[in-house]
Amino acid sequence: MEETSGIIYRPLYMDRIIPYIDQNIIKILVGQRRVGKSYILKSVAAECRRRNPDANIVTINLEDFSFSHITTTEALHQEIISRLADDRKNYIFLDEVQEVKEFDKVVRSLNLDPKNDIYLTGSNSDMLSSEIASRLAGRSIQFQIHPLTYREFLEFHKLSESDSALSTYLRYGGLPYLMHLPDHNTWSEYLIGITDAVVYRDVVTRHALRNNDFLQRLLLFLADNIGQIFNAKRISDFLKSQRVTSSVTGVQSYLEYIEDAYIVNRIRRWDIEGKRYFEFGEKVFFEDLGIRNSLVGYRPNDIGGLMENVVYNHLAASGYQIKVGVGAQGREIDFIAEKNNEYRYVQVALSVMNDETARREFGNLADIPDNYEKIVVTYVDSAPNTYQGIRQMSLREFLLS
Repeated sequence: MEETSGIIYRPLYMDRIIPYIDQNIIKILVGQRRVGKSYILKSVAAECRRRNPDANIVTINLEDFSFSHITTTEALHQEIISRLADDRKNYIFLDEVQEVKEFDKVVRSLNLDPKNDIYLTGSNSDMLSSEIASRLAGRSIQFQIHPLTYREFLEFHKLSESDSALSTYLRYGGLPYLMHLPDHNTWSEYLIGITDAVVYRDVVTRHALRNNDFLQRLLLFLADNIGQIFNAKRISDFLKSQRVTSSVTGVQSYLEYIEDAYIVNRIRRWDIEGKRYFEFGEKVFFEDLGIRNSLVGYRPNDIGGLMENVVYNHLAASGYQIKVGVGAQGREIDFIAEKNNEYRYVQVALSVMNDETARREFGNLADIPDNYEKIVVTYVDSAPNTYQGIRQMSLREFLLS
């Protein structure tokens, strides 16, 4: 992972974006606040400059006070047009583009000229990055940027791979800015501030919510139940037992709000034999474990759920589409991960030293009637051989794979 002018190159995303450089399609970087979208945008600009030294680079960060005069589409268009070159390729980078209403009219117009290559980011309470992508549907491709993977975390923090490093990652998560803070106390304070910004700006303000207590209780429930199967009715019933007024419809709406802000990811269940989604029941995982832990605290007894969450995050950052599998006789497969029509089946367990646990975890995978890769991920112990072709890996091994 290279570092240039304070920007650490993240090949996990750059390798996906680079093939679209010079393609006549708008590139949009989406994701939760503070996952590093702006820095990846700078890496892309550096790559464009390397490929085409004579190109014209136009960079506008609409949160920068230098561009505070740009408040309308006309002003945005005029600012960009004044910076364009007629005789060279123009690479246009617009950061926090949602600051200008109807920005999409300007972007679509600029994209008509093949000399212009356009890249966008954006995320705040006025318009989430998911909405920016939808405004440009059919003319754009989006790249979701995630918090640091474990491998990236080690490289950003210059840590040797170890049990201690893994424990730190599970506790504080992968927001890139942590590398600039001096100690774990300041990490915790930073995460509390980011959680407040994500929840109360990107959810409460965006949707003009009045029942903040309901939102907070819902987030606490989700943080307490990562990796558990539930539905909106179960959540509603639990909140009512806590004397919090809720309805199934209300729970569903609030779940959509926090998912749209990239705080959590909801994973549906898939019938392996019937090749269909189940109508009810899903799992929820947090996009960043540091934010999850800032809500309910880091508790060693939660290690099973944290493991499952970090395995999901690793698969998602690696570009997989993920489902919860349900096999014969209702046997659960923690993750079915699909990419390029290839599959990986992954079970997560603290340990398989117990014979009954080993039979369950390996047996659930062995019952799947295909030859795609099947893995059991355990916290520490791993065996050098396989069981019926099923590989066992420690969590550290899996997160580095």
